[in-house]
Amino acid sequence: MKFFIDTANLDEIREAYDLGVLDGVTTNPSLMAKEGISGHDNVIAHYKAICDIVDDNVSAEVIATDYEGMLKEGRELAQIDDKIVVKVPMTKDGIKAIKTFTAEDIRTNCTLVFSAGQALLAAKAGASYVSPFIGRLDDIGYDGLELIEQICQIYDNYGFATEVLAASVRHTMHLLQCAEIGADVATCPLKVITSLLNHPLTDKGLAQFLADHAKANG
Repeated sequence: MKFFIDTANLDEIREAYDLGVLDGVTTNPSLMAKEGISGHDNVIAHYKAICDIVDDNVSAEVIATDYEGMLKEGRELAQIDDKIVVKVPMTKDGIKAIKTFTAEDIRTNCTLVFSAGQALLAAKAGASYVSPFIGRLDDIGYDGLELIEQICQIYDNYGFATEVLAASVRHTMHLLQCAEIGADVATCPLKVITSLLNHPLTDKGLAQFLADHAKANG
């Protein structure tokens, strides 16, 4: 399973990368705004800074909602670095754009996916990744994990190359359940990744080992 970090914060990206388990980064306009990144040139420079930290898979989202606008923005984003994956919304024009990008060997991440039907369309268009938002589905009373399971089953049935990228992952149980189901990727905040490190018995055991060592070598 690949781990992506869902942030535009460079320090958090560096921390996750230095941990040795990071496979990529997902961003969106809201995350860029949270870091105070505004203006075309600053946004492009920030994406490049992210690419300079990680090895691959930096999702950069188009702002345009029309087909021609998405193509223009996506092509520009793809020129920043070979690590860029163009993030495209799940809309009619978005699907058309993904098909065109696929023909041009530009990797894509189809975002804002909330149904298996949408995921099927994205795979048919050739998306590199499809991003079902499980936390947001949970928020409105639907089972986001059930959607991950449906998409994985459909993709396995037909051998689609599109990878299932579980998004809006809120906590470690989300992450572990996505891993059990077979999602190819999970993107989440840094705290979700680092929370996997924690277990009280690990802390207790380490404290005991150190205490015994100190006693024996005192």
